[in-house]
Amino acid sequence: MPQGPYEERLRGQGSGFIFSTDGLVLTNAHVVDQADRVTVKLKDGRSFDGEVRGTDEVTDLAVVKISMGNDRLPVANLGDSNEVQVGDWAIAVGNPLGLDNTVTLGIVSTLNRSSAAAGIPDKRLDFIQTDAAINPGNSGGPLLDAQGSVIGINTAIRANANGIGFAIPINTAKQIAEQLARGERIAHPYLGVQIAAITPEAARQNNNDPNSTILLPEVDGVLIVGIVPNSPAAQAGLRRGDVITQVGGQTVTQPEQLQDLVESTGLNQTLRLTVRRGDRTQQFSVRTAELQAES
Repeated sequence: MPQGPYEERLRGQGSGFIFSTDGLVLTNAHVVDQADRVTVKLKDGRSFDGEVRGTDEVTDLAVVKISMGNDRLPVANLGDSNEVQVGDWAIAVGNPLGLDNTVTLGIVSTLNRSSAAAGIPDKRLDFIQTDAAINPGNSGGPLLDAQGSVIGINTAIRANANGIGFAIPINTAKQIAEQLARGERIAHPYLGVQIAAITPEAARQNNNDPNSTILLPEVDGVLIVGIVPNSPAAQAGLRRGDVITQVGGQTVTQPEQLQDLVESTGLNQTLRLTVRRGDRTQQFSVRTAELQAES
């Protein structure tokens, strides 16, 4: 499993919760990474064989199907993460460090924390941030509200921070859970740009540095720091050092804004980008393509 800001790395261990009466379990994709079958152990000690039905690396979500036979299973009540507010109680449940059935309490620290800001740039997520203790092994377990409804899926902690954890909003999981359960691939559009925020002040500082290798437009926008070869962006003629200032007439100043617009546009759709290149403003048409998971 990958290392870094994701410190949820007890290989082969993790958490999850049953979300349907036919034995479907939600967890993180990195918990079941490269596994075809898993063993699911319930709080009451019962164990079940499970089959990984589908995973999506971009959202770090996975669905496992339990072979339940005639057993009755406890099913978690799914809440509405759109109703969550900063300051609400947050209860993290899981198996941190292999310690079964652990519950920790905190509050919702902030909402819509972008994956880039959380230090996980390869994901496309806006997290619920909480100070409820989340440790290795909590991955995939539920984050509950005060009524016991699932509002998120515990996913990551920062190695360099205390009291900061992140959970995927449950509404994000609801959107793709049935597709994953059917074994369907989740399609994510992409342009093929590596990006960062830029301001006139930051660009000016770069341009005044005698060791700088590139001159940047001194504007607010999203700086292209790299282009993926043979990607839609490369085919459209975008270059490193270009600054995207608008998408379809909508101003963008943060990378997550651009990512959200691309994601919501869908596959094989044309985006009209306003780009500042040097001292000139140019228009580019880029057709989205499907982001391919790394093998």
